[in-house]
Amino acid sequence: MSDFRLKVFYSVAKNLSFTKASQELFVSQPAITKHIRELEGMYQTRLFNRLGNRISLTEAGQVMLEHCERILSEYRRLEYDMHLLHNEYTGLLRLGASTTIAQYILPAVLAKFTEKFPKIQISLIDTNSRNIEQALQEHVIDLGMVEGVFRSPVLKYEPFLCDELVTVVSAKVGEKVPEELSVEEFTQLPLVLRERGSGTLDTIEMALAERGLKLSSLKVKMNLGSTESIKSFLRYSHCAGIVSVFSVYDELESGAFRIVEVPEMKFKRHFCFVSALGQEESGALNFIRFMHHYLEENKIPGRVCPKPGY
Repeated sequence: MSDFRLKVFYSVAKNLSFTKASQELFVSQPAITKHIRELEGMYQTRLFNRLGNRISLTEAGQVMLEHCERILSEYRRLEYDMHLLHNEYTGLLRLGASTTIAQYILPAVLAKFTEKFPKIQISLIDTNSRNIEQALQEHVIDLGMVEGVFRSPVLKYEPFLCDELVTVVSAKVGEKVPEELSVEEFTQLPLVLRERGSGTLDTIEMALAERGLKLSSLKVKMNLGSTESIKSFLRYSHCAGIVSVFSVYDELESGAFRIVEVPEMKFKRHFCFVSALGQEESGALNFIRFMHHYLEENKIPGRVCPKPGY
């Protein structure tokens, strides 16, 4: 129902590329150019500065983008709410999830969600917590799920699952590492950790700070960009890794990994829904309700009880 020209402008403005907009919207590049020229003709102003193969938004283009984000958001809300009158859930739901949640929590949830609501189209961005929060503020996604312990004052956070980070080693290669360590011994343990900007590293830093320690106090051998990378590395290394307990259930059960206990050092956090203040999409609220129901129905350990109304 929305003016397709607004979708074209939004895609070009976000990608700063006519070619990428063409690929994203599955229309030809000449058609993209035509829609942008129509908008510029309608408002008698240039929306983009064109410098060779590069483009940037003009002042008018920036104003257009701010309005376009609100208009397209309202169109999505309208489409969703109108279909609810006929007990139909339809439309586009744009999700973003930090890596641990996307890989180890969401697959089963999304499989059930799409089975129950087949008319809802879902897109998912999988990146670290900081990038998810940025995507929300740029209106790239409708709802985020993050694992960090730091909070942006312009976003709303709602916990939905408790998580604990555990120190693990390969049962075969790391056999020389004791089953239990003191804090002092832990600081001498060679470690492989997640990258800067990940919620996992934020949680580790905060737990260390509570004991008067810094990340530099640890013997960090390497930082890797995903939990799966850390797990793969540990299979061949004497190092230890600190990862979500949800990510190593299978390896602990099979005996491939074992947990190294540090009784005086606990790394705990919440997985949280995160949304823009005052801009919650109806589709996002439906997904939040579904997630709470799924966690309760499947008795997922660490489930956080939903607020009244959920």
